[in-house]
Amino acid sequence: MTHQQSYKSPVGDLIIKADDFAITEIKFGTSPIENKSPLTERAVAQLDEYFGSRRNDFDLPLMPKGTEFQRAVWEELIKIPISKTFSYVQLAELVGKPKAARAIGGAVGANPIAIVIPCHRVLASDGKITGYTGGDGIKTKQSLLKLEGALVESSS
Repeated sequence: MTHQQSYKSPVGDLIIKADDFAITEIKFGTSPIENKSPLTERAVAQLDEYFGSRRNDFDLPLMPKGTEFQRAVWEELIKIPISKTFSYVQLAELVGKPKAARAIGGAVGANPIAIVIPCHRVLASDGKITGYTGGDGIKTKQSLLKLEGALVESSS
């Protein structure tokens, strides 16, 4: 059975989807359908803790749908600690595809489980904040990095 629950986060509305065993999707948006489960409720509780700066890691079973390559990239994303960032090139090296930074970018952008699989922690090689497909785009990515202490606002 598919379960779905809405969540109002500080960076925008989220829809949490799960089957009976794992979280399958967390995406930006709203949904009129609410079919909560203990697993979606657990995700909400952990997101509350994360946004309240009381949680650094998520403890949820995840089952994102994607290709083998995408899943390999997402597994590496989960390993990036809070307050740290990686470049697309570094991520490509970790996945064993050092010349595939562009493909890595595609996999990062296709991440179906926002925030919990922290695609927002990936930056350009020069440290610039590049695209983000959720919420208000780069503004949302900046907000998440600031929350985690990976982005210090400049005084300019």
